[in-house]
Amino acid sequence: MHLYLIRHGQSHVNLTEWASGNTDEGLTELGKRQAAALAGWLPHHVPIANAIYASTMRRARETAAPLAAAYRVAIRYDDRLREIGNNRLDHTPWPNDDLPREYAEYWASERPFSPVTPIIEGGETFIHFRARVGLLIEELVERHRDGVVLAICHGGVIEAAFDHIFNVGPWRRCEIWNHNTGVTYFEYVAHPRRETWRLHYNNYICHLQEELV
Repeated sequence: MHLYLIRHGQSHVNLTEWASGNTDEGLTELGKRQAAALAGWLPHHVPIANAIYASTMRRARETAAPLAAAYRVAIRYDDRLREIGNNRLDHTPWPNDDLPREYAEYWASERPFSPVTPIIEGGETFIHFRARVGLLIEELVERHRDGVVLAICHGGVIEAAFDHIFNVGPWRRCEIWNHNTGVTYFEYVAHPRRETWRLHYNNYICHLQEELV
């Protein structure tokens, strides 16, 4: 399986001046340009997409839409691709119009067994978040073993994918940074007596060169 994990375009919640907490916001004008640039570039670099998955949060849905149009592939929405803290302990999503607004003062990887939204009963922990991302990855391998999969998600989901694939313990020592619409490419190879995954690249953003100048 060829798995491309793609962070959503810039959202209003990514802005440093955003003061409304964790809400389900769409893309900024810059984010829309990033999504359009991605959709214009990726099909030339990755000509075939057998499946496109996306988080059910608005910023991911708006990023996935131009990609789906470019590939002419329907989007499969999956709640397991949502950002950390937006699902419950049992992996079901909080309603998009009533998300937990405030995260804990501690960083999730600092206290992986503590709720990341402690003021809300039944909120997920970092370990629960990693479990739902890992379960989805294992399911994708079984479902698309010989295919090409695009998954439009969030920065935390990409970090959790690294933890799962690299078999990292509960406490992470390195943050994996991804720019908005950055592309990460893993390949599942399953060679006998060898590693089962290859990391080809992380945070690939050549389609954003004009935005970065």
